[in-house]
Amino acid sequence: MKKNLEDFNFKHNTTIPVDEFVDKSLYKPDMGYYMRKVAFGKRGDFITAPTISNLFSEIIAIWVVSSWEKLGRPSKFNFVELGPGDGSLAKVLIKTFKKFPELDKAIEFFLYEKSKYLIKIQKKKLKGSKVRWLQNFSKIKKGPIIFFGNEFFDAIPIKQFLYHDKILLEKCYKINLRFHLREIYREAKKEDIEKIKLFKIFKGHKFIEFPKLGISELSKIIKKIKKLSGGILLIDYGYLNVKNKSTIQAVMKNKKIEIEQLPKNLGKADITSLVNFKLLKEYFLKSDLKVKKIVSQKFFLEKMGIIERAKILEKNMSNKEKEYMSFTLQRLLNKDLMGGLFKVIFAFKSNNNNFLGFK
Repeated sequence: MKKNLEDFNFKHNTTIPVDEFVDKSLYKPDMGYYMRKVAFGKRGDFITAPTISNLFSEIIAIWVVSSWEKLGRPSKFNFVELGPGDGSLAKVLIKTFKKFPELDKAIEFFLYEKSKYLIKIQKKKLKGSKVRWLQNFSKIKKGPIIFFGNEFFDAIPIKQFLYHDKILLEKCYKINLRFHLREIYREAKKEDIEKIKLFKIFKGHKFIEFPKLGISELSKIIKKIKKLSGGILLIDYGYLNVKNKSTIQAVMKNKKIEIEQLPKNLGKADITSLVNFKLLKEYFLKSDLKVKKIVSQKFFLEKMGIIERAKILEKNMSNKEKEYMSFTLQRLLNKDLMGGLFKVIFAFKSNNNNFLGFK
């Protein structure tokens, strides 16, 4: 057991901030959760919208086509999928784009992925497609750009803080050789205190979740959007009203497990947190981007015509196929499931404000 801790560079009784613990658990080379296994679909630990139904991916493809049109149908157009998972979404997008020859000729399709293991899976699934993989965005220099992330932001580790007697403390974990995990609070770093104070949304809250790594990722994306024009569409599991409590959750074999069980399951469990969409909106606005109204996944997909598309497909389906499509639509659109729990935000730089799916 000691070896398992040392494999992740966790020393006996070392105090480590929450985000660093999660980051090592998920992304340590050859050991972390996303670096060594297929997490998606029936064989994984959770199911994403693209693995539930091609309908979801088709709707995203149509949204990208419409956004290219809103941006003036440029002859050079960049599309970046953030955290493309097993490549299911990208495969459908590429197939759909081929039905629009002018866009297909203009588009440069990029996948932004840090897991070498997942890149191998993506390359196998997308063999023969004109896609390129990126570790950063420096090579993209011309043409408007659209970034898209589905369940991208919730997989980026967050920091957690607690105000005690007006002092901001950072939540950390301490693990011993018996795999016991304890919560420890220590005084927050000055740089983190200053960053948190910049956001109005945290004012008056005792417990704060701050996506420091996520903000760092977004800053690179925003810089590219401001230079080239375009935008970023994010769909994720999240909330509008601040929770004032921990939203970190761990999932293994499609079932939630207690955070205290993580030391015994290092690299075997997915760890995510809910996305604070009002925080994202505040950050985008601070960065001088425009932001469309935050909507639910149900609202967005229905506005983009998913019901109408399903009815067209239904005409050539067997009863069994119709039944399955009805089931998957329920997963995507039900207010108590993905339809309501997932939110959609679009931040952009463009003279055209009329992007589809938000009103």
